[in-house]
Amino acid sequence: MKLIEQFEAGLFFWQAIILVLMLVLLRKFAWKPIMNAIQDREEGIENALKAAEKAKSEMQNITADNKKILKEAKLEREAILKEANALKSSTIEEAKEEAKAEASKIIEQAKQAIEQEKQAAISEIKKQVADLSIEIASKLVKENLSSDKKQLELVDTLLSDIDLKK
Repeated sequence: MKLIEQFEAGLFFWQAIILVLMLVLLRKFAWKPIMNAIQDREEGIENALKAAEKAKSEMQNITADNKKILKEAKLEREAILKEANALKSSTIEEAKEEAKAEASKIIEQAKQAIEQEKQAAISEIKKQVADLSIEIASKLVKENLSSDKKQLELVDTLLSDIDLKK
C-alpha cells in the first residue's frame, strides 16, 4: 500500500518513455544483431548436422564397400590358392611323368649298351675261336698231309662224305 501512495504519474510517464525508448534502441541495435547471430548459429548447427548425416551416410557406404571389397578379396585369394594348388599338383605329376620317362629312357639306353657290349664280346669270342680253330686246323692239316698217301685218303674220305645228289 505504501507503493500506491508514493505513486507519481510524471515519474511513471518518464519511466515508460525511457522503457519504450530502450526497447526501440535495443530492438534496433541489439536484438537484430543478436537475432542474426542466433539465426546464423542455428544455420551453422543445422549445416553441421546435415554434414554429419552426410558423413555418416558416406561412412556407411564406405563400410559397405569395404566389406564388399574384403569379401571379393577373400574369394579371389581362395581362387588363387585353389589355382596354385592345382598348378602344384599338375607340376608334381608332370615332373613324376618326366622322371619316369627319363628313367625308362636311361634304362632302355643301358639295355641297348649292354646288348651292344654283349654282341661285341660274342663277336670277339667267335673271332678268337675261329682264329684258334684255323690255327689248330692248319697244324693238323700240316701234320696229316705230310705224306702223299695221307693226302689221298683224306680226299677220298671227303668225297665219300659229300652227297652228289644235291
